[in-house]
Amino acid sequence: MLRGASSINLDAKGRMTMPTRYREWLMEECHGQLVCTIDINHRCLLLYPLAEWEEIERKLKRLSSMNPAERRLQRLLLGYADDCEMDKNGRLLIPPPLRQHASLEKKIMLVGQLNKFELWSEEQWQQQIAADITLEEDVDMLTDNLKDFSL
Repeated sequence: MLRGASSINLDAKGRMTMPTRYREWLMEECHGQLVCTIDINHRCLLLYPLAEWEEIERKLKRLSSMNPAERRLQRLLLGYADDCEMDKNGRLLIPPPLRQHASLEKKIMLVGQLNKFELWSEEQWQQQIAADITLEEDVDMLTDNLKDFSL
């Protein structure tokens, strides 16, 4: 299970070091092979263990390339998808087009989302959290699932 938010740094080559708490699990789960792509709704990246990404690819393959909305989703997610392999030091290289999309510079946030990670610039992450907290207070925007959700 991928959860929690970690503040990490990108080095000058665009590499991030995976926090220690995830490394062993990622080596067991996917031999350190991950796939990174853009998030189509936010200026962040999505980082999937390979098996999870392969499930996304199966879903994308079932979409019609003749339907403009479905083709758009395929084009964006697959077009930006890039293999990222963890090295022996737990580092992953985030390709320049992906870093540019998410405005990733030195300080970034790695946010676990159960089956994947989100990668955010630290500044945009703080803005997103502030916006999410504001929206949470708007009861009229809650779906039925959220109205029934309790902690």
